[in-house]
Amino acid sequence: MNIEFSTVIQPTVDSIAERLLSAQAKKQRMPSLSAECRDLNFDLAYRIQDEALSQRIERGEHVVGIKVQSRSSVTPLTGWLTDAMALRTSDHLPTELLVDPGVEPVIAFVTGRRLCGPGVTAAAALAAVDLVFAGLEVTDSRYSDRRCTAPDLVADNLSSSYYLTGPVGFAPAGLDLSREEAGITVATGAATVTRFDAVARSHPGEALAAAANCLARRGHAIEVGWTVLVGTAPVPLPVGFPVTARFSSLRSVTLAC
Repeated sequence: MNIEFSTVIQPTVDSIAERLLSAQAKKQRMPSLSAECRDLNFDLAYRIQDEALSQRIERGEHVVGIKVQSRSSVTPLTGWLTDAMALRTSDHLPTELLVDPGVEPVIAFVTGRRLCGPGVTAAAALAAVDLVFAGLEVTDSRYSDRRCTAPDLVADNLSSSYYLTGPVGFAPAGLDLSREEAGITVATGAATVTRFDAVARSHPGEALAAAANCLARRGHAIEVGWTVLVGTAPVPLPVGFPVTARFSSLRSVTLAC
């Protein structure tokens, strides 16, 4: 692959991943990769994402799941979740580590069986789910350019920073997740209601299945006990205020900021 960067020396996938991780650690913004790399595509972006994960594992983190970002009529995007990103109910969000955070309600699937594509259907995906939880995810992009592309987001692990799941899990049987809604209340008390098929235009189980098939093309699977977050789009998160998401079937979850 011939990749042209604006700099004289062509960076490697390793160094790009390290650059993203360094920007996160130092709370620094950086130009979007697509602004420097005219040939940035999904294949390269996922290679960068996977390399960043490898570097995080070398530092002691452990993979505990994936994030799925649904997009209308398009294959969903995926990012990695590690134990360093998981918050407990009693935890406060470490806002001192964030620059411009956002928050979104998510449906959190916890798998009871390994889910490996290709050819996974929504029915098969849901059959592999043990429990379903209400959840909140916090995002924080590394990019200074808000016009970044979808491959930019993939390389940055979908901007995923932290997540929290609710205290009560539900068996998927009997849940109509295609009609699941969540009202998220941030700071001022104003609620924004999200219906989870509003962006995906399908059952969240379809996003779960598509994610398993997407991972299979890269040689990965959704493992037993993993958490899979299915979300839509974040809203700005004013720090210093609790955030609560109330779901139509999955009860509620509150994040202390």
